[in-house]
Amino acid sequence: MFIINHNLKDLNDFISHPIFNFKKEIMFLALLTFLFLLCFIMTKKTSCKVYLVDFICYKPPNSQMYSKESTIKNLRQFGYYSEETLDFMTKVLERSGLGDSTYFPDTFSKQTYNPSINDTRRGVEMTIFGSVDMLLAKTGVRCKDIGILILNCTVYNPVPSLCSIIVNRYKLRESIITYNLAGMGCSAGLRAIGLAQQLLQVHPKSYALIVTTEVINDNLYLGNDRSKLLINCVFRVGGAAILLSNHPPDGKNYKYELLHTIHTNTSRLERSYNCVNIEEDKVGMVGMNINRDLLAVAIDTIKPNVKILSYLMLSLKEKQKYLLNYIKRNIIRSMSTKSYIPNYKNVIDHFLPHVGGKPVLDELQKTLGFSDTVMEASRMTLYRYGNTFSSSIWYELAYVEAKGRIKKGNLVWQMAFGTGFKCSSVIWRAMKTVDHNDHYNPWTDEITEYPVVLKDCEQFPVIFTPSK
Repeated sequence: MFIINHNLKDLNDFISHPIFNFKKEIMFLALLTFLFLLCFIMTKKTSCKVYLVDFICYKPPNSQMYSKESTIKNLRQFGYYSEETLDFMTKVLERSGLGDSTYFPDTFSKQTYNPSINDTRRGVEMTIFGSVDMLLAKTGVRCKDIGILILNCTVYNPVPSLCSIIVNRYKLRESIITYNLAGMGCSAGLRAIGLAQQLLQVHPKSYALIVTTEVINDNLYLGNDRSKLLINCVFRVGGAAILLSNHPPDGKNYKYELLHTIHTNTSRLERSYNCVNIEEDKVGMVGMNINRDLLAVAIDTIKPNVKILSYLMLSLKEKQKYLLNYIKRNIIRSMSTKSYIPNYKNVIDHFLPHVGGKPVLDELQKTLGFSDTVMEASRMTLYRYGNTFSSSIWYELAYVEAKGRIKKGNLVWQMAFGTGFKCSSVIWRAMKTVDHNDHYNPWTDEITEYPVVLKDCEQFPVIFTPSK
């Protein structure tokens, strides 16, 4: 131990001691670390909040509306199908969950089915321009203020691209960032939300326009292979335009704040990769093939997505219950212990899954334990509009808005899944109580007629195997 004297010599000897020099090095390193952290904090950009300004769902004209009976009548007059195939499609329609007011493209109304390039282009322009025109009119956002454009459409990819068609129509600015997503199936719409969220983190004070649609004008299956008939029976015309922004609200009338985007992909597994694909049948007719693994693959892809969401959203108590249940079933291997389904209703106010079809909704409801009331929006969307591919979740959100059920602070869970196989979830928080008398909403004029009572029907016929 040192005795410190007050003269300069003793002080110099003390400071020169090796132990003190070591302490000086430590202090110097600590100071450098502090300065580094201070610079990092001062220069680090905080994550931008992303908001949903508004959205529009396209409602086709009444001339494109078909009942189940008129659908079969038109399919018969085309002359491509055997009576056995027509009877089979009739059974599928009766048990599909679709009502009598879904929409087909204009080409479906002709005596013969032979759509031209111009027919298809006109059909897609009606959907895209119809929704974007209304969105711009409703929000008042100027075309020159849109900095990001993302469009998703799986099977129709013209040249110039659909993005270029939109840029040309609305004279969007030269510096606009555009993405044209193709071949990604019904999950692509929410994938587009995730992409827009990332782009809005690096492009301040921007608006992102997302257009989600599908084109069935020239994609009816004209053969008799049962595994390819689903597109004729369940898929219908539809589309939506969504406007996102990273501008601070500042009194602006935004609807929702984006909280989470979650994406999972099981394409590495052969069963997932091959369960849905476009191929030719034995006589060369092209169609979308769906095999018997679809439901199992969908649930297997949804589960890891839900696990991530559970970690983000569930309370500590629910997480503890799930963990104890997991230990009992997988470590202790208690055969009498049933799988625990967390109570998502405690944290989620509205669950809006993709309306892939009645069997998918039934299985999803069973797996996640949601009530019939929670599933109402998805079942009514399937009944009224059919499966409109990636845009279906927006018709569901429009449904709960038209019912006056969106209150300030509500959490909305949108889920979509599709080819590959992929699953995406998006969580929104309502920034206000949404006005249910919105004349832009496709449900407004008829919302009092819903929900309808759906008849109990036989099991969906097994269509996920090729006919022999």
